Amino acid sequence: MLKHTNLVIKILIALILGCNFHKNKISSTSYLPHHTSITSLLKKLKLDGHLSFHNIHHASKDFGNRYSFLPAAVLYPKSVSDISNLISYIFQMGPTSPLTIAPRGHGHSLEGQAQAHQGVVINMVSLGKSQEMHFHVKENTNTPFVDVPAGELWINILHESLKHGFAPKSWTDYLHLTVGGTLSNAGISGQAFRHGPQINNVYQLQVVTGTGEVVTCTEKKNSDLFYGVLGGLGQFGIITRAHISLEPAPKMVKWMKVLYMDFTTFTKDQEQLISSNSSFDYVEGFVLINQTGLLNNWRSFFKNKNPAQASRFVSEGKIVFCLEIAKYYKQEDMGTIDQKIEKLLSKLNYIESTLFISEVSYVEFLDRVHVSELKLQEKGLWDVPHPWLNLLVPKSKIHKFADEVFGKILTDTSNGPILIYPVDKSRWNTKTSMVTPKENVFYLVAFLSSAMPASTGTDSLEYILSQNKKILEVCESANLGTKQYLPHYNTQEEWKNHFGSQWGDFVRRKLTYDPSAILTPGQRIFQKQFTFLWQFTI
Repeated sequence: MLKHTNLVIKILIALILGCNFHKNKISSTSYLPHHTSITSLLKKLKLDGHLSFHNIHHASKDFGNRYSFLPAAVLYPKSVSDISNLISYIFQMGPTSPLTIAPRGHGHSLEGQAQAHQGVVINMVSLGKSQEMHFHVKENTNTPFVDVPAGELWINILHESLKHGFAPKSWTDYLHLTVGGTLSNAGISGQAFRHGPQINNVYQLQVVTGTGEVVTCTEKKNSDLFYGVLGGLGQFGIITRAHISLEPAPKMVKWMKVLYMDFTTFTKDQEQLISSNSSFDYVEGFVLINQTGLLNNWRSFFKNKNPAQASRFVSEGKIVFCLEIAKYYKQEDMGTIDQKIEKLLSKLNYIESTLFISEVSYVEFLDRVHVSELKLQEKGLWDVPHPWLNLLVPKSKIHKFADEVFGKILTDTSNGPILIYPVDKSRWNTKTSMVTPKENVFYLVAFLSSAMPASTGTDSLEYILSQNKKILEVCESANLGTKQYLPHYNTQEEWKNHFGSQWGDFVRRKLTYDPSAILTPGQRIFQKQFTFLWQFTI
């Protein structure tokens, strides 16, 4: 009881002092060693891999292409002990050391989250290359899984899993991401309504905490850390290995797109699909505003049963809603799959002439975004600023949100796609650190804009950021109860509001597993001076 009371008091102190971090910073710069001294200290580390102090500018960039913080060094680990030794070393340097650590996969963060200004960035892909996957998929295995290094890419896991006839259950729309990166956030896409996000499909983790301790954790063993790091934004430990749940893999996919002009009908059909146990395997949606030649663009890849009627469909100057659905199947289902799909489609109320169907392999479907990436890279349009905004909107407020945003704040979607689709949280494990709206059913609404660096028009970074600000202001003023996915905030007060009732647990876990606030400073949740809270012993 006494220990519990002391812990509660420590948390309260953390909460009180946390509000003053930005006002009353404890300056330690006068006690810090010179940069060259830090370099000398780091060089003393015994590693299986190596530390690089040169050619490290790539570690100061990310997909968002808006923030750039140069580290002091980049670690290329060949073992988990490399990561553990580095963190232990910096932790033992004490609170006067400025060094922080950020794990970096393929650098697909948006706001500099995987950067560490004058700290050490850990190249997690290096760890992935030095370790192997191990499959546990024998016939007598009730829960097949793959044991993978956290620096491994999901696309590689897909290819290797298929050799065994299996595949992970839950995906992101883009597969060239690392396991550790997506598990530190959530990992959501069109399969989440059925299987939950990727963080709900993990059996075991190996984690290196902010003190350098290597911990194996599951739902029953070290469960507090297990749930904490899943969706924990890298604040409590660096995931180094994971056991990912598998299921028998399909061979082929029937991939479909249909259109709606009415938002109520569109959302009603989406919600009906995700509530059924015998529905499609993938459900997503898009908002298309003032798009020219929409259906003509689809014809190069999708087939339409009524091309004459479809050719009369006009999307210019209108707000159109696209439902994207897919049904997976195996070779033995070839004779019945069309009838199953026809039955499922008969329950929907889309514009009949706008049904477009494509038949592709499972790999082609899951890796579909990579094809677009390669095209954009050829045109020099991939490495541009990406001021993305990802929101989770409660079902009860999605119509209010749509009324205020689509057609008012946003008058076209030429700068990038807008995703919109519902998920059902009642099927999720809600013990993780991921923050969601209070309602069980909510919509992911993702504004995936690309900005042109030299532009001063509607495709400029400034203009898109102003639109994002207006959208967030609408959410706040209308009290819509939204939450950010892949969140980014500038003050700890904003982070407290984001986590809400989960903030106390978040602070407690930080104090427990990363007491010196060494890990992932790019999230801007805690500062290194956070460690001084431990000086209060009650």
